[in-house]
Amino acid sequence: MVSRVRVWLNRTYAENVFFMDQLRRNPSDRAVEIHATHGDPDSPVLAAADTAELEPENLSPAGYVEYALDQCARRGIDVFVPRLHQSAIVAHRAEFEAVGTAVLAPPPEAVAVFQDKVIAYEAVQAIGVPVPPWWRVRSGDELVAAVEELEAGGYKACFKPASGAGGVGFRVITRAPFSLMHLGGFPSPYVQLDLVVEALRRAEEPVDWLVMPRLEQPEVSVDCLTGPDSRVRLAVGRTKNGRRRGFTLNEQWLDPARRIAEGFGLHYLSNIQFRMFGEQPVLMDVNTRPAGGLHQLSLCGVNAPWAAVQLALGEDPGEMVPPFLGQDYTVVSGPRPLRPVSLPQQRPEATEPLPTVPVDSVEAPAQATTVEALRL
Repeated sequence: MVSRVRVWLNRTYAENVFFMDQLRRNPSDRAVEIHATHGDPDSPVLAAADTAELEPENLSPAGYVEYALDQCARRGIDVFVPRLHQSAIVAHRAEFEAVGTAVLAPPPEAVAVFQDKVIAYEAVQAIGVPVPPWWRVRSGDELVAAVEELEAGGYKACFKPASGAGGVGFRVITRAPFSLMHLGGFPSPYVQLDLVVEALRRAEEPVDWLVMPRLEQPEVSVDCLTGPDSRVRLAVGRTKNGRRRGFTLNEQWLDPARRIAEGFGLHYLSNIQFRMFGEQPVLMDVNTRPAGGLHQLSLCGVNAPWAAVQLALGEDPGEMVPPFLGQDYTVVSGPRPLRPVSLPQQRPEATEPLPTVPVDSVEAPAQATTVEALRL
């Protein structure tokens, strides 16, 4: 009898409830039990898991590694999919292996390259993958100089943190003066240059930003599945153009993604994003973790989460080609159940750390949250 597989996802994105669904609906018909931890008791991944715990807050990376090793040993985890403190965890891969846990993440050298976008751009340029022009800025004067050079070339300037994920901190520079026009409608990513410069001059510490031209659509996110031998088993592009989403196997996107995944050893699941700079696709970002939208490949008949778990367990699924490409689609929100409310964990005035409470089953929760779902 084939034993069950025990998988742990730590403090992951809400959309990974679909990642969990795919693990359970795997084509091998293998029993999968999922453990989840999070700092937010209302994360839907806790309700979607078979067992769940609240994570302790304010742990250092080293302290979190100790916590994670204890979780893996105590819970009998076969495969650990880390998001929080990924770089610290992969540096201790051997210790996880010693307690019987495979870490589904790239080696530390690969993670380190892509933590800093400047280092990443320099590294991928060295292997011949095009990147947009960029400037690293830490002061108002450096920001103005970079913006002026971009505008002289006819481009809109934008900036984002040199390290970070999920589009946090991304802004587009405008020279239009602040007015009531900017207070109508929904907030936008546009920010006035003079306001940014003034904020930088008042700041007590320098920033670390990457300034670059605003790149054009389509955006293509290539999901890659790469073995521990650094050979890509699967690469599929997900296209984004406004609300419309689709899929592509065009080599103008897949070839540079494979070169990055194989060249830097992005083992297991990675997501490599491109946009257009003029007529040329250029690298936008590299994620050394599964993308939140990875589950959308199910529209192409592909179960990438399960194939990655197989690789982590030493069961090579071989070369994978989507049997078809799904039709264009969009993404909408839908309800997902939450854990039952526990009042001591909900009090905003609580000053003591939240207790670690196992959740082994969830029965008819009265609350729900919204998570993005596919709509054809």
